Amino acid sequence: MEKTKVVLLSGGFGTRLGEETMLRPKPMVEIGGMPILCHIMNIYDACGFNEFIIALGYKKEMIKQYFLNYMYLQNDFCIQMSQATVDIVRHRQPDWTVHLLDTGLNTMTGGRLHRLRNQLCGNTFMTTYGDGVGDIDVKRLLDYHKSHGKLATVTLVKPRARFGTVDLMGDQVVCFKEKADTGGWINGGFFVFEPGVLDYIGHDTDVLERDVLPRLAEEGQLMAYRHDGFWDCMDTMRDKQYLESLWASGEAPWKCWRED
Repeated sequence: MEKTKVVLLSGGFGTRLGEETMLRPKPMVEIGGMPILCHIMNIYDACGFNEFIIALGYKKEMIKQYFLNYMYLQNDFCIQMSQATVDIVRHRQPDWTVHLLDTGLNTMTGGRLHRLRNQLCGNTFMTTYGDGVGDIDVKRLLDYHKSHGKLATVTLVKPRARFGTVDLMGDQVVCFKEKADTGGWINGGFFVFEPGVLDYIGHDTDVLERDVLPRLAEEGQLMAYRHDGFWDCMDTMRDKQYLESLWASGEAPWKCWRED
């Protein structure tokens, strides 16, 4: 049976992370010593999805080098200098198949999928960005998608409020809420698509959120999967620091895999 592939949109510039993304692509920015891209891949792997297509763009060589050297970066090893051999001392490798494909430096999110159409045609596939994590059961998400028969499913989440809110009576503050729940649903970036979605994309300049999803919604082909649990996106340095603090506490809500 054909595996469900996972596309990771990892080619953007990530300018709001400032100095971090001057040095590296946003998906390679680390949380707890591991690129956020690998955190996302572990979320899928924990649910049985281990074939990934990484859509590359900005600083693509850094992501390629990381996976080429993954075995040595993640394990202890011994180098026999005179024999020019390397022996892995502690072998810890995920059972992943990783396709690293250049989708262009300035290509937009929809356009990156368009460039991958030859790898995606014929089968349902999942897609997400290279900067969002959550305790999302992606197997349940896929099952929900298959149950409704539409072309696309978007995961909706309730974001963490970044600022406190107040309730007023005239000019008097009657209630102060620190970082209250915003209450509204937003796009959480975990998608399931049928190959027919690719027919809605024609150019590198097509933006998934602006050009593709609205058309699918207008034609009744976009369904929502509501996720009430944890979700957060590493959009700014404040977000990175928040995710780092969760990881350091040992209580990162998105961590659903076991470390050997």
